[in-house]
Amino acid sequence: MASSTASAAAIVSSLSPSPVAAERPIPHGSLLFRGSRAGSSPLRLNSARNRGLSPAPRAAKAVAAEKADLLNVMIAGAPASGKGTQCELIKAKYGLVHISAGDLLRAEIATGTENGKRAKEFMEKGQLVPDEIVVNMVKERLLQADAQEKGWLLDGYPRSYSQSMALENLGIRPDIFILLDVPDELLVERVVGRRLDPVTEKIYHLKYSPPENEEIASRLTQRFDDTEEKVKLRLQTHYQNIESLVSIYEDLIVKVKGDTTVEDVFGEIDKLLTSSLEKKREMVASS
Repeated sequence: MASSTASAAAIVSSLSPSPVAAERPIPHGSLLFRGSRAGSSPLRLNSARNRGLSPAPRAAKAVAAEKADLLNVMIAGAPASGKGTQCELIKAKYGLVHISAGDLLRAEIATGTENGKRAKEFMEKGQLVPDEIVVNMVKERLLQADAQEKGWLLDGYPRSYSQSMALENLGIRPDIFILLDVPDELLVERVVGRRLDPVTEKIYHLKYSPPENEEIASRLTQRFDDTEEKVKLRLQTHYQNIESLVSIYEDLIVKVKGDTTVEDVFGEIDKLLTSSLEKKREMVASS
């Protein structure tokens, strides 16, 4: 940045007339055409400055006011915390662009982008995709026009200190970080009772959302990792991930109880997002 500024300054300096050849200093709000005599009457401009307005700050305020109406949200939750359902409700009410790192990764691989090709190489070797690749995918998605114009909802990402620091270094920071908090015993119950209909791909739960008839019930399958042993390991990883993010987002993380009804959970999230949006508008208005 410093070298670019120096180069620009050198170019401006080379185009400026020498002190000896320079015309008479130009008064504010007037324009003196090159080649006219120093005593010529200057052309008076009805500039914004003459009216007591500064164009640059006014434009900057307009952009800031527009950005104040946008929300940028991160949301995290353990497996079976209801995060997916809440993301759909948030997206529907606030119009945010929903971005899931997992979905993004799969889409990039399917379309054969450069990031997708690099990620696929690691996955085919049974290796984890490096943070650098995923962060780059997320950054490029967040910079797309729809996310810039509508605001974004980043789902389940970042998951580690290194990922969050990579986003921080890129200047990507949410207005609020929502953390769904559900007791472990309820999470285990939700996961272990989950079943998939391979025909319709609909998700059922043996207790909370049972199949409509015996025919459907007979063909339901269970994911290999939807066992009590596996889910407890996944929960342990989840808590380690969250712990690593606290130092970065401590002032933004808000816990929401996720062991009530879907409507009550969203009601609490809705209040938090509305409050965050109002504070953002107030800050812009007072600046």
